Amino acid sequence: MTDQTIETTTENERETWPALIKGFRGKCPNCGEGKLLHSYLKVNDSCSSCGQELFHNRADDGPAYLTILLVGHLLAPALHVSYVNWRPDPWAMALGFSVACIALSLFLLPRLKGAVVAYQWARRMHGFEKAA
Repeated sequence: MTDQTIETTTENERETWPALIKGFRGKCPNCGEGKLLHSYLKVNDSCSSCGQELFHNRADDGPAYLTILLVGHLLAPALHVSYVNWRPDPWAMALGFSVACIALSLFLLPRLKGAVVAYQWARRMHGFEKAA
């Protein structure tokens, strides 16, 4: 009996985690060099570095839902801990957490949109089937 190794990866397989990291950084999920977004949330039609077509994405409301989920799960426990431990003035607490919520949302939204587009690219969804 011979020992046979079955090759499970193909030359066109796209790794998901590296693509997600590149997308979170706002870079092309294929090469990691070209910009993925322009004007805050608009996805470029193609990568300026490798030519990968990016207009196939269907991010829709996914990044907004993920942003709400993360911001809520980060700030709700912080709100509770700050109220229990320090009992700040209600107006100061409302102002502080409102600013934190807006700042964190504006920071995360384009990064999560890049990650969603990169995930779609890595999984060959919505027209990303073809290799660059």
